[in-house]
Amino acid sequence: MKVEFAPLNIPLRRRLQTAAVLQWVFSFLALAQCCLALFVLLCLSDWWILGAFYAGWLYLDRDTPTCGGRRSQWVRKCSVWKHFRDYFPIMLVKTVDLDPACNYLFGFHPHGVLVAGAFGNFCTEACGFSDLFPGLTPHLLMLPFWFRVPFFREYIMSGGLVSSEKASLSYLLSRPGGGAVAVVAVGGAPESLEARPGALTLQLLQRKGFIKMALKHGAWLVPVFSFGENELFDQMENPVGSTLRRVQDRMQRIMGVALPLFHARGVFQYSFGLLPYRKPISTVVGRPIRVDLNLSPTKADVDSLHGRYIQGLMEVFEENKEKYGISKEKHLTFI
Repeated sequence: MKVEFAPLNIPLRRRLQTAAVLQWVFSFLALAQCCLALFVLLCLSDWWILGAFYAGWLYLDRDTPTCGGRRSQWVRKCSVWKHFRDYFPIMLVKTVDLDPACNYLFGFHPHGVLVAGAFGNFCTEACGFSDLFPGLTPHLLMLPFWFRVPFFREYIMSGGLVSSEKASLSYLLSRPGGGAVAVVAVGGAPESLEARPGALTLQLLQRKGFIKMALKHGAWLVPVFSFGENELFDQMENPVGSTLRRVQDRMQRIMGVALPLFHARGVFQYSFGLLPYRKPISTVVGRPIRVDLNLSPTKADVDSLHGRYIQGLMEVFEENKEKYGISKEKHLTFI
């Protein structure tokens, strides 16, 4: 394989963008393991008393990830995220105003490999969420496992990440006075195994839990499509039924997280590595779907709202696809 090296005269701003994305990829792939190792070393060292105090804090603070988290505006507004945004670049697109008196459940599609669009738009202020949607506070839901990792949990909560447990979603959607936005990557880990350039397949037909939660709390549904999300990485071929896919599916069932074997570019060369490609991401927030409070929704109620949600998502995609480089002949596929 011929290696294409990066030129030496790259502007400083592009180097800063690459550095910002590099630390983000590291955070996704290795920071949790480093934090866990640090905690173990702390407990085994002469500073074990600090580890004991922190373990006590973990116990006392155990409910915070399911009660709205603990965000830090300093972290969310840190300048590193502007460089992160400009690397791709990422853009947040509003189609209509959202009433801050309501609570919302944003369904984010597609999941992609590392949900870069969801992170950049809803876990930082680099794309101006608070300016576009005044009075709303976004929370991106993440697997509960990560909130049990010492130190790492504090970092991810500072950006607005919260646990994806039902209790956490209920807490957000029942917020008095409204203004809460729960962002759910509906396709979850299985959908990341389909993420590759050109992919338009969404795991949605059997995903109805978020619909039921919206009904039980009267939270309005908002379909969100992130154009360019699947263009960031290549992935090893893993068709359904292949040995690799069977292994990945089994690991996902055991661990709760998917292990897509992805690759893209490196830091000093463009031929291989784990950095995403510089491809634009345009995250379009669609029109809200009114949801009336229904404490005991029937299967028919859930199916009806689920159908309306799919229709709303298709409208977001069809109305915007040609603006963002997708030909009019291509359509979404739901499985």
